[in-house]
Amino acid sequence: MIELQHLHKAFGKKVVLKDVNLTLPDGQSLVVIGGSGTGKSVLLKCILGLVKPDGGTITIDGKPAGEEREEFLSHFGMLFQGAALFDSLTVWQNVAFRLLRGPQRRSRKEARDIAIDKLKRVGMGPEVADLFPAELSGGMQKRVGLARAIAADPKVIFFDEPTAGLDPIMSGVINKLIRSIVTEMGATAITITHDMTSVREIADQVTMLHEGVLRWQGSVADLKTTDDPYVTQFINGRAEGPITALR
Repeated sequence: MIELQHLHKAFGKKVVLKDVNLTLPDGQSLVVIGGSGTGKSVLLKCILGLVKPDGGTITIDGKPAGEEREEFLSHFGMLFQGAALFDSLTVWQNVAFRLLRGPQRRSRKEARDIAIDKLKRVGMGPEVADLFPAELSGGMQKRVGLARAIAADPKVIFFDEPTAGLDPIMSGVINKLIRSIVTEMGATAITITHDMTSVREIADQVTMLHEGVLRWQGSVADLKTTDDPYVTQFINGRAEGPITALR
């Protein structure tokens, strides 16, 4: 579904991605781990076309990324860090934001019905549909963001730090929702997270970015047995090791 070949990106003299090669099969869930400033968010932005790579190619479902942009983006959903809801819109309008605009535009009634159905999928009842984001807890806002991400039944879903700022119980709820939704929809997913509990619950495959380089990739089960020094230092939170930024 997603293939990156020799991807390179720099901002001035700061090289953020160095010759990144990555293949993600259809229906797989990939989690990208790594410290802050290692290029994880830039990687997602390159795939989405928000940042233009300096070199390399990105292919989505066999087609070069960026061709027929509206059609291209219609296949994507994204859960942003902090949910990123629109304060001035009600819950259902947030969930149905894409459905009320663009090539997938629906009537308000149909869009509201779909929004309420997606809210139900993430464990929220119709009584929250006309509330505003400020009236919701952080965990509820995150679930609304997840409902918005799946509103148009996307083929590819990105999750940016999906459990950031949540308590351990709500983090567990979000992790289970993501895993079940991705499996149910047959979607291809890429998640950025520092939460190793999320990694183990969400991932089929894991890759580690460090200083813009893909240092390691393997199945989530391989995390238990790898002797890669970058991975073992990161997942165990050790101060000593090759990742000097943690010192």
